[in-house]
Amino acid sequence: MKIRSITCFIDPSYPLDGQKLKNAGKFLQVAQPIFVAADYEVQSTRLATVPFPNLLPASKPGVLARLAQSLEAAASELGYAYVSLGPALPEIPESYASIPGALAATQNAFFSALMTGADGKVSLPAIQQCAKVIQRASTISPDGFANLRFAALANVPAGSPFFPAAYHQGEEPSFALATESADLAVVAFSQAASLEVARRNLVNAMETHARRLTEAARQVEQQTGVRFGGIDFSLAPFPSEELSIGTALEHLGVPVFGGHGSLAAAAILADTMDQARFLRAGFSGLFLPVLEDATLARRAAEGSLGVKDLLLYSAVCGTGLDTIPLPGDASADQLSAVLVDLASLSSRLSKPLTTRLMPIPGKKAGDPTGFDFAYFANSRVMSLDSLPLKGFLNSQETFGLQRRPTR
Repeated sequence: MKIRSITCFIDPSYPLDGQKLKNAGKFLQVAQPIFVAADYEVQSTRLATVPFPNLLPASKPGVLARLAQSLEAAASELGYAYVSLGPALPEIPESYASIPGALAATQNAFFSALMTGADGKVSLPAIQQCAKVIQRASTISPDGFANLRFAALANVPAGSPFFPAAYHQGEEPSFALATESADLAVVAFSQAASLEVARRNLVNAMETHARRLTEAARQVEQQTGVRFGGIDFSLAPFPSEELSIGTALEHLGVPVFGGHGSLAAAAILADTMDQARFLRAGFSGLFLPVLEDATLARRAAEGSLGVKDLLLYSAVCGTGLDTIPLPGDASADQLSAVLVDLASLSSRLSKPLTTRLMPIPGKKAGDPTGFDFAYFANSRVMSLDSLPLKGFLNSQETFGLQRRPTR
């Protein structure tokens, strides 16, 4: 198991406050050695801000790109590999349109956009804007890679350490940890005599690591004064068989993930994770990023695993649709239909979900992907069974969905 990210959350002010950034650098100088001394490899360090529309109210075109460039450069000097400037907001509609330009102007800056309002209602205008961002961002580079740095969010609160969903709330800084820990599930479900024992072993492994991480985090908190916000234990994978959440799910007994029985496996794994006790941040849920997982990428390439399947599994506590390779000619209207499904699922179940869709220019369904990226397992472009919405679902309205009442 590794630490995927130490994520520091700040309000950097605008113009950028040099002292706040310097303090973030000092935090990192203390934090990273403490976690390394606790025998954890730290894969990356990341800096996340308050939503950029709160920094740049009524900004002119190009201002976000310049801010992102400045923050990216300043963060790099401080030792941070990536920065997230948070989400566009439904109450500031013009904030969405500035994201593609900012993505094009940077290499290590991430962005997101909310599809739901502060009241939890689904915003159709926001969804339409998110789809336009995805479509425009797909053309920034020939491989559509820029969409790795953008996600559409539904009911995602501040404080998640996983990018692109990470953003801050409030003036005081904080930090949280994201894990790369799919191997814990692989070991638990491949080295036990029964399902009950396997589940208990996974809970024990998660809690053991959480105690060690929390102990180190409290040292950081004490030495820096920066509040510890918790651990996002989403069992994130790495693109190899032994570090694949798809492999773990197949060890539960599903011959091919994507076939019948997969929903049960996903539900069992998510429920098992929920039993572990630790200070939670972000999702701490089932994470199924197709292009980041060797087994999921293979099943998608074989045609066993589809977009609708992944949406279905999100209903039993996933984090949404993540790193999904799609045909390059996918229109904003087609993408909107996918987004409204996910946002509605999020609102109906009162759970955070994200969508990171990656249309690839010039590619059609079934074509092989060709990413040259150490954290991706190449697959094939997945079919997009989507038609443009009509009528009420293509309007400028918002709508609320309540959880089904229980007796």
